[in-house]
Amino acid sequence: MSARISDSERLACWRLSRTDSVGPVTFARLLQRYGSASKAIEALPGLAARGGRKNPLVAFKIDEAEKEIATIAKCGARVVTILDADYPALLAKIDDAPPVIVMKGALDINAKACVGMVGARNASLPGRKMAETIARDLGARGYYVASGLARGIDTAAHEGSIKTGTIAVVAGGIDIIYPPENEKLYHAIAEQGLIISEHPAGLEPKAQHFPRRNRIISGLSRGSVVIEATLQSGSLITARTAAEQGRDVFAVPGSPMDPRAAGPNSLIRDGAILIENADQIIAHLTTFARDPAQGLSESNHDLFTLPAFVPDDTDLNAARDIVIANLSVTPQAIDDVARASGIPIQIVNTVLLELELAGRVQRLPGNRIALSYEETGYEQFTGHR
Repeated sequence: MSARISDSERLACWRLSRTDSVGPVTFARLLQRYGSASKAIEALPGLAARGGRKNPLVAFKIDEAEKEIATIAKCGARVVTILDADYPALLAKIDDAPPVIVMKGALDINAKACVGMVGARNASLPGRKMAETIARDLGARGYYVASGLARGIDTAAHEGSIKTGTIAVVAGGIDIIYPPENEKLYHAIAEQGLIISEHPAGLEPKAQHFPRRNRIISGLSRGSVVIEATLQSGSLITARTAAEQGRDVFAVPGSPMDPRAAGPNSLIRDGAILIENADQIIAHLTTFARDPAQGLSESNHDLFTLPAFVPDDTDLNAARDIVIANLSVTPQAIDDVARASGIPIQIVNTVLLELELAGRVQRLPGNRIALSYEETGYEQFTGHR
């Protein structure tokens, strides 16, 4: 395995990822433009000011970042950036890959292909047995299994694959065991498998963290399996993000009399692959699926060190008002904004980078962009905050 990046650049990556208005896509664009997180941090105030930010944009403080990384180390975990060779190769391919993750455990995540498994927390006994059996059989055939350490299907999937390699993606800090009854399982995974978080240690999981956690489960995986889920289940978010990421979606059918079967049955009607055992998953992956990691180098560093187009100030000043005029609180594809503006996409992306750092726009999944409500003044009429 190639060497990891320097500790100083890892600290800079952590600071940049923790800075206000810097999301995963913006992080990637900053690294591509400036070549390093350290240089990107230096450029932040100027970029945000040109985008119209009223208050200076200050990067996350060095001393706070050092404390957070030290706390993570005390938990027996480590900070891994998207520039490191041991960052999950498949995860690096998704549009909103977390720039920095925290990993606990000794599992070599890039040694085997991975399959995600999710489902109902209040799963039935047959559903839990199905999840454990599929996970065990996937492991026996050389696959890792990733899930979310939740009750029900997640727990069964981890228990079935604990001996062959299981990955738990948690919605809070790496040291927060949730739910509490999975404490024994958590420690077993930390010893034999791998635990992943994108948050600082000590952060309690909140509702908004779980959809973000789900896109990591699917991003790690060649395909994701849904076993028992209601139509309102977060498991369907995992299925949707898997499809958006170009990964396979598998579903185990169930009785129409059981509300927990509504989610998988709906996925199958919409084109998910019906499966009943691990052999069917493997047969599809080996017959039809191309490895999403194909073409990745040993390190992801070259993804962010390609020559970047840097427009001059004259072009940017001329483009900024035109781009803003074509934006709305309704999400739009960035390519559509560029076409409507009649401006080269490279210039549009630079303008959007400045506007995002200024807090005037927000990036959304699917390479979409929208004006913030504060930018439009919409909250003044609706009370939205």
